[in-house]
Amino acid sequence: MATATATMASIGELGVLNKSLPEGLEEVWIDRDLSWLDFNERVLAEALDERVPLLERAKFLAIFTSNLDEFFMKRWAVLRESDNEGQRALREALREKLIPTLDRQGECYRDVIKPGLAHHGVFLRYWHELTPRQQEEAGKYFDSNVSPALMPLVIDPVHPFPFISNLSTSLVFRVHDVTKGETMFARVKVPEVLKQWVSLTADIEPGQKLLVPLYEVIHGNLDKLYSGMEISGITIMRLTRDAEVELDEEHVTDYRALVKEEIRKRRYEPVVRLEFRPGADPTIRELLRERFKLDEIDLYDMRERVNYIPLFELMALPFPKLKDPQWAPLAPAFLPKSPGAIFGAIQATDFLVHHPYDSFDATVERFISAAADDPQTVAIKMTAYRVGDDTPFVKSLIHAAERGKQVACVMEIKARFDEERNLHWAAELERVGAHVTFGVSGLKTHAKTALVVRKEGDHLRCYAHIGTGNYHVKTARLYADCGLFTCDPRLTDDVVNLFHHLTGHSDRPHCSTLLVAPLTMRPKLLDLVHRETKHKRAGRYARIVAKMNQLEDPEMIEALCEASNAGVEIDLIVRGFCCLRPGVPGHSENIRIRSIIGRFLEHSRIFYFANGHHDPGKGEFFIGSADWMYRNLSKRIEIVTPVFDSHLKHRLWEILDINLRDKREAWVLSSDGKYTQLRPDEGATGAEAVGTQQTLMNLAVERASE
Repeated sequence: MATATATMASIGELGVLNKSLPEGLEEVWIDRDLSWLDFNERVLAEALDERVPLLERAKFLAIFTSNLDEFFMKRWAVLRESDNEGQRALREALREKLIPTLDRQGECYRDVIKPGLAHHGVFLRYWHELTPRQQEEAGKYFDSNVSPALMPLVIDPVHPFPFISNLSTSLVFRVHDVTKGETMFARVKVPEVLKQWVSLTADIEPGQKLLVPLYEVIHGNLDKLYSGMEISGITIMRLTRDAEVELDEEHVTDYRALVKEEIRKRRYEPVVRLEFRPGADPTIRELLRERFKLDEIDLYDMRERVNYIPLFELMALPFPKLKDPQWAPLAPAFLPKSPGAIFGAIQATDFLVHHPYDSFDATVERFISAAADDPQTVAIKMTAYRVGDDTPFVKSLIHAAERGKQVACVMEIKARFDEERNLHWAAELERVGAHVTFGVSGLKTHAKTALVVRKEGDHLRCYAHIGTGNYHVKTARLYADCGLFTCDPRLTDDVVNLFHHLTGHSDRPHCSTLLVAPLTMRPKLLDLVHRETKHKRAGRYARIVAKMNQLEDPEMIEALCEASNAGVEIDLIVRGFCCLRPGVPGHSENIRIRSIIGRFLEHSRIFYFANGHHDPGKGEFFIGSADWMYRNLSKRIEIVTPVFDSHLKHRLWEILDINLRDKREAWVLSSDGKYTQLRPDEGATGAEAVGTQQTLMNLAVERASE
């Protein structure tokens, strides 16, 4: 069985929370950063798993790097800020844990991906592995398609040290002017806008493919950029900058300008990491370390590559057998095909969608586009956190505004790394007269909800969608998320009041049914956990099953441990980092924790409380946007909705039950802090054999055929 170790570390600080742990949690607490590295090890394990198709394994190497980049941009600078002994020890523990993981990534690329693709006639080669004719072909490609885009620089008293952008790969080396007898340093950036693999045809058999990394083609043609110079010490490096920009929001008068300034400053934030490809020149390595004021702990000597993200490009190779079988999300069979009929379907009953098994386009996107076209629609209101580039939602809102409907969009322009895109869409909406607001000062709007108001006869009827994922058509095909469609006034009245709060900035929204952070969600969730504790102590049936991305909030963990001590059976499905150690006697011995990692990103948040009933249809279910993290419960606008319909409750229970039976994609966290990947028993069937996601795909096909 595969394992990923979660090392216990000093709990003197809770990451960015700067608050102490409740008494007694030290026994169960796992540091969030160490646990996050555990999560990324589980991602890497997909690349190492022989059961995963070869190109998908290459993709997971790229995802591992992408995740790690975000970790360093968001977390490493925070850890470097405090120079106390505990934080230094934590950084050392993180590095000690990360180094062997990076080595496994490099070994997988060298020993699995490259020979595996070569077996299928696709050769990934370095410059020195090319034949003279292949080098000549690559040189011609360089002259026509690469050289004009390059900016060769030197570093000397006349030419200052060049700016190096975040996550860029560069070649840094010495150039010696033989005529003048001068030696200086030089740098060439690998252009990110060009394809990162160069395809060659010389000296290969028909039907085969030869790919060379772009940086290798540049490496092999440096002499053309520095004619007459002697080049030595060529070092390939990659740089990471901090992404946490601190700006004063207290007295801001122009929020848009503040965000634009944040984007500008992020470009120049301090360097937090340098990565070097094998063969780095020691002098150049030390030059860069001193230049960026880094410690040796911030430098990483990589195996094989400094950047595995270009492996995403390999997914375009025409080898379907080396990829997961294609999956096309299915439109729910009960939905009539005519666009406007979706409102009649919602009138008939609340219904639940589970993406990417249920089609996002045929449900959520259709909901907004139909409302934009519908002559009975009076108003459309949406929250927008990450909407993507070519977003149909904003286009539908623009179309609705142009047709004279009231349109309001709460656009979160501080969604990390999506600020510029969201600013653009905010401007496009304002251009046609839509009302755009940026939420509540000091709180990110992370809620996922849309409201359609229609005039039906003499009355207005409200329809709402409340989901766990973003209104983003591309990620909806890759992320597993749930959404509820309803016109139940118990829910829609609260959604109306919430939008009044977000657009009108009233003191607080009056929401009697929805759980809204940072106001009612934390106390309600705590009440629900405490109620299960009371049920158990009174001899009634008690159980909690909760699925989320992260678990870190100390108060929620304390309540879960109290419930565990009372004997409540608790199952937590936590994809990412988890700060709660299960199975600790006297604290968490009735808590079981698992993580599901597969072809789709498990992103849904589903919470179940038995409330004294064995039948899940009589228990209480909630879905929504919030993880059980301090920031989600106390520092963001989040929505979690109850699900009332018994049939939908059984549908949600089915999802949780499949997750809990999984022995193919599941990892379990034990009391010693280690994650272990489960393996199916011989003769296993269903979720135990094929995993959560394949089981849900199979169910979607069965339901469509019925």
